[in-house]
Amino acid sequence: MVMAENMQERKLSKIKTHWCNNITAKNIGERVEIAGWVSTVRDLGGIIFVEVRDRTGLFQIVSDPQQNPEVHKIFEQLKDEYVIHALGVVSKRPEETYNPNLPTGEVEVYPDKVEIISEAKTPPFLINDDQEVGEDLRLKYRYLDLRKQKLLNNLVLRHNIVTEIRNFLNNKEFLEVETPVLIKTTPEGARDFLVPSRVHQNKFYALPQSPQIFKQLLMVGGIERYYQIARCFRDEDTRSDRQPEFTQVDLEMSFVEPDDIMHLIEGLLSASFKCAGVDINGPFPRMTYKEAMESYGIDRPDTRFDLKLFDISDIMKNSAFTAFADIVKKGGSIRALCVPGIANYSRKYMDDIRNLAISYGAKGLAWITYAEDGSIKSPILKFLNEEEQAQIQKLAKASPGDVVFFVADQDPVVFDVLGRLRLYFGEKLNLIDESKHNLLWVLDFPMFEWDAESERFMAVHHPFTSPNPESVDKLDTEPQNCNALAYDIIYNGTEIGGGSIRIHTPELQQKVFDTLGLSKEEIQDKFGFMIDSFKYGTPPHGGIALGLDRLVALISNAPSIRDVIAFPKNSQAKCLMTDAPGSADEEQLSELYLKPVYPKKSK
Repeated sequence: MVMAENMQERKLSKIKTHWCNNITAKNIGERVEIAGWVSTVRDLGGIIFVEVRDRTGLFQIVSDPQQNPEVHKIFEQLKDEYVIHALGVVSKRPEETYNPNLPTGEVEVYPDKVEIISEAKTPPFLINDDQEVGEDLRLKYRYLDLRKQKLLNNLVLRHNIVTEIRNFLNNKEFLEVETPVLIKTTPEGARDFLVPSRVHQNKFYALPQSPQIFKQLLMVGGIERYYQIARCFRDEDTRSDRQPEFTQVDLEMSFVEPDDIMHLIEGLLSASFKCAGVDINGPFPRMTYKEAMESYGIDRPDTRFDLKLFDISDIMKNSAFTAFADIVKKGGSIRALCVPGIANYSRKYMDDIRNLAISYGAKGLAWITYAEDGSIKSPILKFLNEEEQAQIQKLAKASPGDVVFFVADQDPVVFDVLGRLRLYFGEKLNLIDESKHNLLWVLDFPMFEWDAESERFMAVHHPFTSPNPESVDKLDTEPQNCNALAYDIIYNGTEIGGGSIRIHTPELQQKVFDTLGLSKEEIQDKFGFMIDSFKYGTPPHGGIALGLDRLVALISNAPSIRDVIAFPKNSQAKCLMTDAPGSADEEQLSELYLKPVYPKKSK
């Protein structure tokens, strides 16, 4: 009796003893039960071979009409994607039929019982094939797409990474705490998704863009170390690789400085990458925001290739070339990029690059070509004296075959255009070492940026970020020169997380709100409860949020975050499978004190 109970405990379920991929030569002679989907059916002159697929992989079952006519009749009915249950004894395949590409390739089963659990229509695309299928079709039939091994592997990797993250943080004495999903709207940055209340007329909840406020309140509450695999929501304009609902690894710690959090995350990411067989080791390099912008034109630099910007403003500020000199006098800069090996490219190609730069926001693009024969050519060469030419070539470290491109404008435009051109040439000229896994921290971000449309300062990260103690005195007089105790973690040119040390005193928080131009009424209405909480003994604290979808997509080398999410929206934020978002009927709207507004018809 005890033996029978132990056998039952070892079964996966009442109708399944083994995963398909786990039956190997060690199981020869054992009686097994498998269940799954028919992947392929091959009829070789009477004998029928069927590959059964479950979540783990494939296993072959075989039917010989001479051996078991009743089972063979069922085999003859099988089609792709039928769900079946089979029982039989594991036997060794004939050596000439081994499949070395499968863990189960040495064995097979001639089942003595086969049951069709459910039949299947012909799918709109092949499951067991690597053919390219349009994404809209894949998303419409996502439940079929999930059967494809590549997508399934991504979800398994995601599960393993989340498990590793939880284990890592649990071992560091963090508590996993859930924060509310229905919260008060505090519109700053992206738009909130609003949820109308049925019991509170004309009142709305919002879905959280992040658990930021609540995780800080957990620190006030004495939790000290919190984490959450948090669902977040942002009603952003459609972008190709963004989702209206996404997942982040959210954490907060009390009594810490930036080094504590960065060291912790280096260990967490090292553990996460190991799930995909990638070894990365801390400490990661650190770079200031200023250095990132001046060298790479972007605050999330891809350091896998060494194509850096350089500044020629000092060379040009007193130049007779007034088009450049005037930009410097107006507070702008002239910066350049030396691109190797393209001096022999056609004039049309150069014009295409100029048009590309203009599409990025440049007013124009100048260049100097250093030809292979040693000659120098440029539309602007006649405006530069010999000393200026020599200084530029020295600073660029330009060699025969190189082209130096120049952009002159205010720094934000210059950085954006040259940063994007740098990435364009990195990909176009195959300069990027795809085998590298480069992680780095970007530090010392500015606290604020000026928003011309609203004519006020906006928080670069969020309004709860603490200024660097050295910058506090500048809040009243020169907020544009305040730096934040903020840090972003970058992987191969993509930001995968960002965080900061937070403000923990009501006086400093009030001062930052004042700098952001928030009225006393706005502050009290949106954040009054938070400022009040700071009056009851708040520890210094800080944290970070990692984008889980983006992290898994990068680790798995998936082309899109949609390939690591079970049921994603498309690039227009629609679910093609369920047809969400959908309409609500009049009764539902009436209960919520809402009525539909339709666009006016044009005359």
